[in-house]
Amino acid sequence: MKSIIAILGIFLIGATGFAQNKNAKASIKVDGVCTMCKERIEKASIQAKGVKMATWDVNTHQLDLIYNEGKTDLKEIQQSVADSGHDTQDIKAKDEVYENIDPCCRYRDQQVIDDHKND
Repeated sequence: MKSIIAILGIFLIGATGFAQNKNAKASIKVDGVCTMCKERIEKASIQAKGVKMATWDVNTHQLDLIYNEGKTDLKEIQQSVADSGHDTQDIKAKDEVYENIDPCCRYRDQQVIDDHKND
């Protein structure tokens, strides 16, 4: 009887270990206009605990992530990015933080967006 319980215990521990996907992949939309934005967005993403990889595309505004689901979630990562001054698909950066980013990175300003279209 003890051996059956021990075998069941080992099986359950093993099954839960295989069921956990620690590394998750996700993509989110983040506003920005230039390579300075790219550096800021990627740095803010990586600073979120558990993020292993972050790559933001200037043209598509897509932030591709690999992160440990046991340490963070998309809301926390998006908050970190918003705290750096960039709006995400779900969280808008505070106006006072946005106003502190470099003037050439002001993605809410149509003139700045137009100026970067020629880059």
